Amino acid sequence: MTPTFIQPNWPAPPHIKAYTTLRTSGVSPRDEKTKIDADRLVQLLQLPGYPLPINQTHSDIAIPALPEYQGKEADAIFSNQPNQVCLVCTADCLPVLLTHRQGTSVAAIHAGWRGLAKGIITKTVRALNISSSDILAWLGPAITQPCYETSEEVRQQFIEKDPATESAFIPSGKNGHWLLDLYAIARIELSKMGITAIYRGDYCTYSNPTDFFSFRRDGKILGNMATLIWISDNSASIRQ
Repeated sequence: MTPTFIQPNWPAPPHIKAYTTLRTSGVSPRDEKTKIDADRLVQLLQLPGYPLPINQTHSDIAIPALPEYQGKEADAIFSNQPNQVCLVCTADCLPVLLTHRQGTSVAAIHAGWRGLAKGIITKTVRALNISSSDILAWLGPAITQPCYETSEEVRQQFIEKDPATESAFIPSGKNGHWLLDLYAIARIELSKMGITAIYRGDYCTYSNPTDFFSFRRDGKILGNMATLIWISDNSASIRQ
């Protein structure tokens, strides 16, 4: 059977459910305005309810998963309530999932370079209002450094904010351009927040057209992956 989603390889409690859909999942219509087929997603992953839709704009805004925030501008969503699904959509940007070691809080973050430069991870960690040492982080499928060329302007934005991020850039071979490691940037920010339990899978959205959509590779939006997390009151696992 063709896989339709992946699960984080991290030591989260059993009642924390987390997934990233693959290109083969059928949850992403070929439509810029409709990022995810919510009905298909609920069916595929046996969700306890519909995710709260947010308007992702590469901001530094993190919001609680409450009905009054539906459709609001945000690039991170969090909850401490059971069965409230937190979801972000990506197609090269880095999805970041957070949870408490005891599984009392969760968050999903859409972390492109703009959001990372603005501090979206830090804003989300602070919004959770729990000890950083108790947080687990998972870095999902994104474009990897060998495939992600950026400008000197982008590099300077990061270095001016935090000189430690200089290590996340290597010359691309093209004058004034650099290869950016989104995973390294995220690790630096998480570490500065006191989060040491950081996990990731070995994925590259750009290099794997079978499993992932990629804005950089395809030159336009063909679809999105959904990365989602929630606190479940049912410890049963979903099987492919």
